[in-house]
Amino acid sequence: MHDPRTQGARGGRQHIPRPPEFVAGEASPWAALTAAERTFTVADVRARLVASPPPRRVVIDPTGSPVGLREAAVLIPVFEEHGEARLVLTRRPEHLPTHQGQIAFPGGKVDVATDADATSAALREAEEEIGLSPQLVEVIAELDHLPSFGGPFVIAPFVGIVDGRPQLVAAPGEVDRVFDVAISELLDPRTHSVERWELLDEARVMHFFVLDDETVWGATARILADFLGRLTGVELAE
Repeated sequence: MHDPRTQGARGGRQHIPRPPEFVAGEASPWAALTAAERTFTVADVRARLVASPPPRRVVIDPTGSPVGLREAAVLIPVFEEHGEARLVLTRRPEHLPTHQGQIAFPGGKVDVATDADATSAALREAEEEIGLSPQLVEVIAELDHLPSFGGPFVIAPFVGIVDGRPQLVAAPGEVDRVFDVAISELLDPRTHSVERWELLDEARVMHFFVLDDETVWGATARILADFLGRLTGVELAE
């Protein structure tokens, strides 16, 4: 198993607070896919997501829920290049108060004063963080909502199609880096691994995507796992 804290340059320098008792999980759920089966076009992404089950949603009262949860939204921008669908990710700066240096999708808190809904919030944040105009994005799907372990938020992920490679610029102070990765690389069993952590007295499945120079984990990896599971039709372990 690759541990970016101790092995080479692959995986980057993300700090991953593994508990001492973590255990390696089962093999990547899409490990048996062939290279051809791991390759998707934007048309494939659209067709698979349209046919996938509806998202599991968490409805948040805008005036505040009994447990203090707040709504957040992220955008998964997808575009095609050389016949392959790729998606956009960002790296958070080290100076931020939470999730320092982590890989994330563009997104943030839903502002009930200005955002019509969570979709609008995801598009607004993508424009603010990486310069992606909402007019260039066709939102085609909503994924399962999920709680953030690092804060009182429930995240609503949206998949947006962009026609061709977008010209993106990282917002100073908010985004340290903008980059993209092919879906086929994320589905490569050499990239993806699973661990089981004990968090808050509960066993949790943790997904990791170890790229050449970054490691995707946490909420972003869980969103990615849902996205890839819907594309491949593979059921994820819980």
